[in-house]
Amino acid sequence: MPTAEAQSTQGYPGRWVAMGVLIAATFMNLLDATIVNVALPVIQKDLNAHSSSIEWIVAGYVLVFALALMPCGRLGDIYGKKQLFLGGVAFFTLSSALSGAAPNIGFLIAARLMQGLGAAIMAPQVLSLVQDMFVSKERSAAFSMFGITSGIAIVSGPLIGGWLIAVNLFDMGWRSIFYINVPVGIIAVIAGSVLIPRFPAQRGLKLDKPGVMIVALAFLLLIFPLVEGRRFGWPLWTFAMLLASLPFFAGFYFWEKRRADAGREQLLPVSLMHTHAYVLGGIISFLFYSTPAGLFMTFAIFLQQGFGFTPLQAGLATIPFPIGAFMAAFTNRRLSDNFLKGRILVGAALMTSGLALILFMVWRHSGTPGVFSFAPGLLIGGFSLGFTVSPLFQSMLAEVPGPDAGSASGALQAIQQAGSALGIAIASQLFFATIAARQAAGAATEAAYVAGFIACLSYMVVITAAVFFAAWFLPAVRPGQHAGSEDGETEVILL
Repeated sequence: MPTAEAQSTQGYPGRWVAMGVLIAATFMNLLDATIVNVALPVIQKDLNAHSSSIEWIVAGYVLVFALALMPCGRLGDIYGKKQLFLGGVAFFTLSSALSGAAPNIGFLIAARLMQGLGAAIMAPQVLSLVQDMFVSKERSAAFSMFGITSGIAIVSGPLIGGWLIAVNLFDMGWRSIFYINVPVGIIAVIAGSVLIPRFPAQRGLKLDKPGVMIVALAFLLLIFPLVEGRRFGWPLWTFAMLLASLPFFAGFYFWEKRRADAGREQLLPVSLMHTHAYVLGGIISFLFYSTPAGLFMTFAIFLQQGFGFTPLQAGLATIPFPIGAFMAAFTNRRLSDNFLKGRILVGAALMTSGLALILFMVWRHSGTPGVFSFAPGLLIGGFSLGFTVSPLFQSMLAEVPGPDAGSASGALQAIQQAGSALGIAIASQLFFATIAARQAAGAATEAAYVAGFIACLSYMVVITAAVFFAAWFLPAVRPGQHAGSEDGETEVILL
């Protein structure tokens, strides 16, 4: 078994083969994040589930993934990145099998929470292993491969999910979207144990366990009532939980500050919380990522339950969005880093315009829409996401000291996923509450679902407009003012 101690990574002959294992695991992880949306209506019908339970299938996965990312990244430093990666893949594979075998909605939600944890154990180790296995020039190529894989997985998810449900492979129906991970995961564990080099763990590092518990409880108090409030009729305890999340978020800051003053390890370095670009950029990233997550969950249900689309048709309808993101990725490579703030403003304006265009088309459309009726707005929205993420992350990391760059990058991914979880919760509440109100008033099914989707899109337009306004207050970044790797390059990866 190759070790980092036995030979340098520059001389390790199997690093590109090992990269294949990392790419396969990454593809499996990201595919699972997008493949589920088109199956939600089928799952709801098959398991006789409440709409809030359907929300937990997506939001629960994303929330656990967000909360566990930073501590799992640190655990890789403490116990070894290879060991954590293989353990994460194995746990993800097991939970995928359990998801496919779920006899009821509660079991499926629990298995999805496990999947989120497995993904969080796996994902930060992938980036760290790529960083360790490759030197500067090769590292750039490896990260590019990782980015391309991410894009392909995001594009493929809805299509593969819709196709698997349509062909009803081995009479498994929606369960096949989870079982598809099992052979890939088993092969990745076996191949990874042989091919991935083992790097020594860092001695003396400790995990900030109280910090993990405080921030996890804060997010649980925030997300749980937003998802479950409508089911229970918004009783007093739901508002009490929302208010209670505020002192826990404040408590997390003061706990981390106390550890910083004592010179102890922190889950999130306090210095980052005092960096203007990082804090404001984090808020912008949180809000910006909340919109596509909520959009695609409600869009799939809108098309399938509102207008009778098949899962495959619903998957095809989403394709313009990732195509737009791909186009933006190639555009970004040809642009200078001199105008990061301007690119963020353009991206936010495009996202607002794209969502507003979808809103207008939903509002004016009569009858059953075609598969690509909303393609122009989705294409603009996808281009906006791909165009905005890189300059936003670069702006946030520009003022971050080199030693904190790793923690800052990990926190960025957590912020992104937490924003997605909140976006799913809020968009779903607006969507289902509006539908229920319209149906109670005697509206037809199609009209009720149109009203629900319009309510969601209106909220998203307001959020992205707020992002555009907030981006004006980001500091301008000087050329070359980027924290990052030792060779001066900053690699921004979209997960």
